[in-house]
Amino acid sequence: MVTATERDEMTWYQCEACGLLFDDPDDAEQHEEHCDAEDPSYLQ
Repeated sequence: MVTATERDEMTWYQCEACGLLFDDPDDAEQHEEHCDAEDPSYLQ
């Protein structure tokens, strides 16, 4: 599930599985469909 959070006067969408933040809710939902809930291999 994607949750919305306010940060730096913007709304960010967070993948609950891994914690990665997105500025677009569609991107967040697409990521979450393929997220393996492990730490991402790139820096957040």
